[in-house]
Amino acid sequence: MKATLLLAALIAAPAFAQTPPASIGQPFIPAPWWMKDPVIAAIGHVRTEVPANRARFAARFSVVEKTAAAATTAATAKAKELDAALAALGKDRVRLTTSLSTRPLYDQYRQKDGTLVENQRADMIESYEVTAVLSVEVRDADVLERAYRLAVAARPSAIDTPSFSLEPENGLKTWLYEAAIKDAARRARLATAAAGSRLGGVKVIDPSGGVCQTQVLAGWPSYAGESPAADVQAPDAMARYSDAAPAMMSAPAPPPPPPGLEKLAVDVQVTLQPPLYPLTAQACVIYGLLPPG
Repeated sequence: MKATLLLAALIAAPAFAQTPPASIGQPFIPAPWWMKDPVIAAIGHVRTEVPANRARFAARFSVVEKTAAAATTAATAKAKELDAALAALGKDRVRLTTSLSTRPLYDQYRQKDGTLVENQRADMIESYEVTAVLSVEVRDADVLERAYRLAVAARPSAIDTPSFSLEPENGLKTWLYEAAIKDAARRARLATAAAGSRLGGVKVIDPSGGVCQTQVLAGWPSYAGESPAADVQAPDAMARYSDAAPAMMSAPAPPPPPPGLEKLAVDVQVTLQPPLYPLTAQACVIYGLLPPG
């Protein structure tokens, strides 16, 4: 009997370990160490807008020939000049991927009522359509319009409208986190001044902001809503923090593409302005409070 009770206790132990320290609404729970003295918890919440730093589009070159081999050769030859022109911009600025799709074209005829009939059989293939797809990813906004003009000048069978995205760099993330910490400090100073108190030393800095969102006095885990984000201006500060800025400033200008395609691209007028994307960050800073001086 004792062995059975001991086994049951061992099995139940992990479940007890996962039990929260208090249920929601419970009036009394153990306070964390930093609440032994008066404190103020401030959430820094910032928002900014930065331009997209990635653009993607594809140019398609379609050719119809009697054989698949001939169509493939002709399609890749059409895409070759554009591929070379874009590659000359630099692989750090433009990433290229070429793929091929082949579609058989079957013998067709019309019935007396005008209905078009297609013989979709292997022995009734008349020709092949091969499409060379040149997928372009532009990683430097400075060469975006030039790359797109070259693609248009190559006269593809079809060309996509560019799509944009934002891949925040480490420098931008660091700057935004620092801005959130500063915003938390600003809010804490304003609150203590308004309450007639004085701000003490820092007790906790939480990059996730989760500590400030826990309503400890109301019972764990009950969460409050987010505070409004303060707008911050990223472009001026990013000159200090951008990972890519030194490399881009020292990188040589891309060599000119083939003269024939470049000459045609001059007459292509396009305006491609990357859209702005919002970024937000939160941080929690808990300060001690000093009595009024």
